[in-house]
Amino acid sequence: MSQFDNVSVIKKANVYFDGKCVSHTVLLADGTRKSVGVIFPSKLTFNTAAPERMEINAGLCKVKLPGSSEWRTVRAGESFDVPGNSAFEIETLDMLDYVCHFE
Repeated sequence: MSQFDNVSVIKKANVYFDGKCVSHTVLLADGTRKSVGVIFPSKLTFNTAAPERMEINAGLCKVKLPGSSEWRTVRAGESFDVPGNSAFEIETLDMLDYVCHFE
């Protein structure tokens, strides 16, 4: 889907890692929460509370998911899943435009 309809957006930006990752929280009518944002070229480690799916809209990155020693390349149009209460490493090779779907 290319857009979210009938949503509320939290105006205050979520800014992480000294501005290397900036997102906004989107609340859908059914109570589902997502974030939409960008990650500037960097290598970061994110901690997760809930399971999430990272959908890549534009850009290129490598991710190392929990339990894996291998880096996986993820491109625009692809996604990856991260379990809750875990951490993953991401290296963005271009500015990454993403949607994070919280489950």
